Amino acid sequence: MKSKKSIIDNAISTLQLEAQAILGLVENVNDDFVKVVHLIIQSEGRVIVTGIGKSAIIAQKIVATFNSTGTPSIFMHAADAVHGDLGMIQKNDIVICLSKSGNTPEIKILAPLLKQAGNVMIGMVGQPDSDLGLQADYILNTYVEKEACPHNLAPTTSTTAQLAMGDALAVCLLHARNFNEDDFARYHPGGALGKRLYLKAGDIAVKNQKPGIHSSASVKDVIVEISQNRLGAVAVIEGNSILGIITDGDIRRMLEKYSNLADIKASDLMNRNPKTIDREMLAVNALELIKANNITQLLVTEDNKYFGMIHLHDLLQEGII
Repeated sequence: MKSKKSIIDNAISTLQLEAQAILGLVENVNDDFVKVVHLIIQSEGRVIVTGIGKSAIIAQKIVATFNSTGTPSIFMHAADAVHGDLGMIQKNDIVICLSKSGNTPEIKILAPLLKQAGNVMIGMVGQPDSDLGLQADYILNTYVEKEACPHNLAPTTSTTAQLAMGDALAVCLLHARNFNEDDFARYHPGGALGKRLYLKAGDIAVKNQKPGIHSSASVKDVIVEISQNRLGAVAVIEGNSILGIITDGDIRRMLEKYSNLADIKASDLMNRNPKTIDREMLAVNALELIKANNITQLLVTEDNKYFGMIHLHDLLQEGII
């Protein structure tokens, strides 16, 4: 077994090498990189990203990032491409081919086929003078001095460099498209990040019960209403107008303060200045209100009338927190 110091030293060395590899890419962001961004933005087709081995795995991640930020993209495994998958490439598609050496057998076969088809080919390659580099229309140079692997064999810094270059390209495309929060929400409707951008307070409140009680209600009625609706609070209303709110905390404080509860009404217990939020406001804004006021429940309104209630736990379940 390696010692604790040896393990820590190896980890730090790996991180430092990979950090240096990424910083080394800065000087490779050149005219070709700019032309690639312009080319993809102006293209009427998709971006096909391909590679072999570990580069193929990075290619899949780049495709995922492209698609989630507004650049239509498809992954094509380089080995499968020469066995039928070339059929997925359409006339206006742009192909990005990932390879550290640019000289693997699959890439040597694939590159001329792509050239014959007339598709623009971008080589994300560590050796610009390789077979891929020489045939590519544009080069994204991902050269690294050495792998973090002590034998300089296992792809580590090289794949990190590819990943970082792919992210740099995706972010530049995102800016060029003016891709904003609304766009992100549209592409991520099921994720927690997307929910922060589109889920509204009313969308949550409508799933809950709507606890409400008249200001003249007895303590017993207040407790029953809070218990039945399981939100830890009840709105005190007249018609649909909000007069106040009573929480389970108010009930506990009342029991500590009074011994005779017969004459106490809801109006005696309620907070007359409850925090509210319009149903059209985002759920993330509801969370901000709850945090800022150190409360657990928030009343939701529609045209200044009582619409429903949100509990902190609702936001937790939705992944907003």
